[in-house]
Amino acid sequence: MRNLLILTILLASTAFAAPDFDETKALADQGDVDAQYNLASMYRYGEGVPENDAEAVKWYRKAADQGYAEAQFSLGFMYANGEGVPENDAEAVKWYRKAADQGYTDAQFNLGNMYDNGDGVPENDAEAVKWFRKAADQGLAEAQYNLGNMYANGRGIPENDAEAVKWYRKAADQGDADAQYNLALMYANGEGVPENDAEAVKWFRKAADQGVAMAQFNLGVMYDNGRGVPENDAEAVKWYRKAADQGNVTAQSNLGAMYAMGVGVPENFVHAYVWWSMAKTQGDEYAKANLEILKPQMTKQQIAEAQSLAAQCYESDYKDCD
Repeated sequence: MRNLLILTILLASTAFAAPDFDETKALADQGDVDAQYNLASMYRYGEGVPENDAEAVKWYRKAADQGYAEAQFSLGFMYANGEGVPENDAEAVKWYRKAADQGYTDAQFNLGNMYDNGDGVPENDAEAVKWFRKAADQGLAEAQYNLGNMYANGRGIPENDAEAVKWYRKAADQGDADAQYNLALMYANGEGVPENDAEAVKWFRKAADQGVAMAQFNLGVMYDNGRGVPENDAEAVKWYRKAADQGNVTAQSNLGAMYAMGVGVPENFVHAYVWWSMAKTQGDEYAKANLEILKPQMTKQQIAEAQSLAAQCYESDYKDCD
């Protein structure tokens, strides 16, 4: 599930001057709720005054006590993350709920997460669905994605792949990479929609272009097998490599195989050894077995080069593997 939304920052535009601290403080002292919220945000982000989370909490609370939804949400966030106050999930829930009851989208989403994870309240999937839906209906992509997951897994609501697809699509259309990936899987497996490899490729590519490793891997598989696209070994290698560079173990194993067989790339036992070694360190049994088959076909010099390169690759977290 998606994590809590971050605290909203002080609203400001480059077209307007930031509020003056002394003027804002004077208005806040007089009980002006907008000024109290702005003053809290100034303390929170060090705008015109040294950053001070405790003072931020103080002024968020004053505005929150006057029913200011943004301040209630922000105060909930401070409690959830222990900023300016001791971490207290129950207090976070309390303030998120006050803002959520006023229709504040981010608070609805965060309250859904609290129920989803059992933070500050007993875990309750039905309540999580309720609040995710409220935020999703207001167009929040993160909530749409989470609601899709709840339908896909039958959590808090009867399992319904068609509904999962509906909500994944709404989030995916807003550019949510995880929703794009899940929507691609639904098309690839024919869950909630007729199986459609071309649509699967489309959505895998969108997520892959945003750096989702599993989408990159699956896009490689689609090219490798000619599903939804013409078979193209070079493209398969390209996408396996992107996923392998992020530590995707199956992509590393497949990339090793491409190098060992010279498919999509020139045959290169050294590079095959490197990528199978990376996969082996993550427990891939196929890579382990393939290494044992590969070694007798390599010269001592090749093995030494491969071991050196593998160590370099591992130490650089897959950044220096060539």
